[in-house]
Amino acid sequence: MSNLRKYLGDVAAVRPGHEIDADALLAYLEREVRTFSGPIKIRQFAGGQSNPTYLIETPEKKYVLRRKPYGPLLPSAHQIDREYRVMDALGAAGFPVPDVLCYCADEDVIGAPFYVMAHIEGRIFSDCRMPDLTREDRAAAYDSANATLARLHSFDLKALGLEDYGRTGNYFGRQIARWSRQYQASCTDDILEMEKLIEWLPNAVPPGDDTGLIHGDYSFHNLLFHPVRPEVLGVLDWELSTTGHPVGDLMYHGMEWYRPVGSDPRGTLADADLPALGIPTLEEYVARYCARAGRAPIAELGFYRAYNLFRVAAIVQGIVARARDGTAASAEAADQAPRVRALATAAWREARELGAS
Repeated sequence: MSNLRKYLGDVAAVRPGHEIDADALLAYLEREVRTFSGPIKIRQFAGGQSNPTYLIETPEKKYVLRRKPYGPLLPSAHQIDREYRVMDALGAAGFPVPDVLCYCADEDVIGAPFYVMAHIEGRIFSDCRMPDLTREDRAAAYDSANATLARLHSFDLKALGLEDYGRTGNYFGRQIARWSRQYQASCTDDILEMEKLIEWLPNAVPPGDDTGLIHGDYSFHNLLFHPVRPEVLGVLDWELSTTGHPVGDLMYHGMEWYRPVGSDPRGTLADADLPALGIPTLEEYVARYCARAGRAPIAELGFYRAYNLFRVAAIVQGIVARARDGTAASAEAADQAPRVRALATAAWREARELGAS
């Protein structure tokens, strides 16, 4: 099974309202992508909560197309041009990402900006407990994910040509403000915990600052593993990438350990027997990352847990709002609403343990 089928769900006919002009796309790709040759068959992945994603098949090869949603969009959302740019830079530096082949900003081609990347085979572990693996391979897969993230955070932005990719400093303050605005602009239900977090988080940011390239959604559902070996072959979905504090990125990935039970279809390690699974504790995993990244031990993790749970709640709320407005990329978007409250409740619980009231 292909990487993106596991990542995005089953491939099916293009959904009503998501159609692409196949003739216009074929003409563009034959002109812009070396060796591309039709005819083409277009199908749509069931997932891809933010940007509609399609499998493009020719008699010889397969490709993946990601485009912006049609219709009105929230400010600063769905920036697929940034996805393309960062993947292009990282691929040139030897970091494991799919090869990006072209970016089209001209909405007249298919109705929205889009980019096309190579389709590659591999495995995605949508369940963070990786039930199909042996204990030894599971441990190796987690270690490979850890090493890959430490490597990402080691890149020099200027050397990548990404020194202007994002702002420097005050990362958490800026992100809290951004996701507060996004949540308020897309709110469909009153959630008191979210309002409390919006007030508490800006004043709870730990001292110290650091800036590096971060993925923004580094999680096992975005990691493509080798078809046989437990090693990361590619990192997918760079829509939320920016320059920011690496610890925020690390602790977002750490949500595999602390997201509330039942709040995410990818599961959680919160109630897992980690030694039996061969998976380290979050503290052990963070220490291993710090050793690889040359970073001092991270003493207080509670703020980062609260921040990331809040951030994901705001992201999911945006998906729920797009379902309401009829512009959601995923067929399952309307079912996401209960996750927002569960994540917000868990985030506020973390905040209260740090003294919030």
